Amino acid sequence: MKACSVDGARRELTRAFRQAGLATPELDARLLVGQALELDHAALIAAAGRELTAAQADAITALAARRLACEPVARIAGKREFWGLDLRLNAETLVPRPESETVVEAALATIDRSDRQTVRVADLGTGSGALLLALLFALPGVRGIGTDTSLGALRCASENAAALALAERTLFVACDYGAALAGTFDLVVSNPPYVRHGEMAVLPPEVRLFDPPHALDGGADGLDGYRAIASEARRLLAPGGILVVELGAGQLAAVRSVFKPAGLTELPPRYDVSGIARALPLRAPA
Repeated sequence: MKACSVDGARRELTRAFRQAGLATPELDARLLVGQALELDHAALIAAAGRELTAAQADAITALAARRLACEPVARIAGKREFWGLDLRLNAETLVPRPESETVVEAALATIDRSDRQTVRVADLGTGSGALLLALLFALPGVRGIGTDTSLGALRCASENAAALALAERTLFVACDYGAALAGTFDLVVSNPPYVRHGEMAVLPPEVRLFDPPHALDGGADGLDGYRAIASEARRLLAPGGILVVELGAGQLAAVRSVFKPAGLTELPPRYDVSGIARALPLRAPA
């Protein structure tokens, strides 16, 4: 990148990202220039006319090259906001998507408000800890457990809990879904892998090249994770307990059929902002 002002660098990146066909060129350019210069949005505006040093220009060029190679901005930054919380990421965790907040919304909507202080929460396949930490943030005093098969993901979730002052209310366990959990829970949530194996190769490059495959691949029909959870649901749920699972687009009917033999009562699905059924709540017998 040639010597220019802060605003000039932002505009140059915007043009390059637009020409490359990136979905949000202006936003990506602003975030990456801000990251390179360690400036938030307000400071970036205030510094618009400032000339870049050679080192700053090189730093912006390096970040831009990563984005042009389809690396998501959240991966480059190493963090992503979810439910208003800044969550760190690593190579073993998915980038939390806004539609996953639908799971949090559905879970909070189904909890008896009079008993919220004593809710016991489990997040199966916690990744960065997004679902679990969002719920604990929304439910002061509540404790929860997150599980994952990836030790790297569990380290990331633990670091996020500590950064959010939630470490004393969390426990992270290495296991497949709920296999190592004893006792019962009032609320169980999960965003299992739900991409059909045959569709992995045609995912967008931002996902295919940078998200961990084990957190995406749901087997031949995309339902392996749901089957594993359904087989453990009655054991894990307290009487009247709630299970909320995230759904892939168009999977509502198939996931319903997976959970039907588990003997849970299906509650109305919750839809994301695009009108897609994104979360399915189910209740255990009282």
